[in-house]
Amino acid sequence: MKSIHIKSDEEVGYLRENNQLVSATLAYLATLVEPGVATIDLDIKAEEFIRDHGAVPGFKGYEGFPYTLCISVNDVVVHGFPSNYVLVEGDIVSIDCGTVLHGFYGDSAYTFAVGEISEENKQLLRVTRESLDLAISGISVGTRVGDIGATIQGYVEKFGYGVVREMVGHGLGKNMHEQPEVPNYGRHGHGKILSPNLVICIEPMITMGKRNIYIDRDGWTVRTVDGKNAAHFEKAIVVKRDGSAESLTTYMEIEENLRHKGAWVS
Repeated sequence: MKSIHIKSDEEVGYLRENNQLVSATLAYLATLVEPGVATIDLDIKAEEFIRDHGAVPGFKGYEGFPYTLCISVNDVVVHGFPSNYVLVEGDIVSIDCGTVLHGFYGDSAYTFAVGEISEENKQLLRVTRESLDLAISGISVGTRVGDIGATIQGYVEKFGYGVVREMVGHGLGKNMHEQPEVPNYGRHGHGKILSPNLVICIEPMITMGKRNIYIDRDGWTVRTVDGKNAAHFEKAIVVKRDGSAESLTTYMEIEENLRHKGAWVS
């Protein structure tokens, strides 16, 4: 079993810089997401933005993934390919973005409303986002990985939503996916204790219907089996020496940009 790499303060600094850039990239994309935009154009713009800031896309070429962004529309949970698909009013779209700078990774995701969306979709996005916030705010001395999953699962299942089991959060560092795995389901008091200077990505992937998924023929795109929509939010956090969590990712500029253009904010 692979060991868990606890980061030095310097390494945390590099990870913070990467995740701030990912946050800025997503904030830029927030100004572009609207009906009539092809998802491949978002991918092109994101790559230009990342390279203009001295980094390289973290996803492009990773295990053969061919794009800068994972763009997952409606019933696509994660790992969707950018394409000539044109966003339409009422869509929801998860954009997952990664960077590499100074040999370390950044990784974050946000699910956007495209124009005016249904109340059903608004609730899905809001609850998924709230489950992430609850999990992060609940981290303290002695928190275990299972506590994170149990918090997310317990909250979203109250609304009748499904928690994807096959895809999980993860450690983050010189590799995009490090130990420990961070499931979005679990039992309180179980799993590894979160140590100071551990950096992990917490990323609830929540379905409106059944939790079951399948993978498209492209080998990447993950969809819900019942065709119902899914939402995905992801933040990178570092466990501080007092046991609490500092978010290396921020949604503040994303949501400022959404409000500025009059878009709905989860």
